[in-house]
Amino acid sequence: MEATIASREAIVDRVTETPDHVARIQEEWRRERPDLDVAPQGVIGRLHRVAARLTDELVAVYREHDLGEGDFDVLATLRRAGAPYERTPGELAGHTMITTGGMTKRIDRLEAAGLVTRRAAADDGRGRVVALTDAGRERIDAAMTAHLANERRLLDELDAADAAELERILTVWLARLA
Repeated sequence: MEATIASREAIVDRVTETPDHVARIQEEWRRERPDLDVAPQGVIGRLHRVAARLTDELVAVYREHDLGEGDFDVLATLRRAGAPYERTPGELAGHTMITTGGMTKRIDRLEAAGLVTRRAAADDGRGRVVALTDAGRERIDAAMTAHLANERRLLDELDAADAAELERILTVWLARLA
């Protein structure tokens, strides 16, 4: 345990001694425009770069399961609904924060792959319901297992206390921005 802490501290020391990409950009702006406060770039720029890197790492796992990021999102939303693993297209759009038009394309693709079905809603013949097929449930269960293992691997780059503090900070910030 002590060796791990010492090793992480050494990494932090090395990282902070060498200016990263964001620090170099800030320094250039300080030189060119000393009248500007470039401090926000330190957080926002790094968050942007971390998010892009995380997205690349997450998408790689989705691809291993023949899914795109949007496909994963739809299948996971259906799986989280619980048995019988179905939602209306409008509910799917609301849970995934995309337009209903974009959702239609995703559902079409997933239906063609045999991962979901569409049927008329029992209470409204004009409405539709999207449901996971057995193959869709198997695919998302396998992909979700791999996804969470991947997220654990990525988060393990931080020690537990830092990860907890980061979660707290991001939760507060997100709530304030909402």
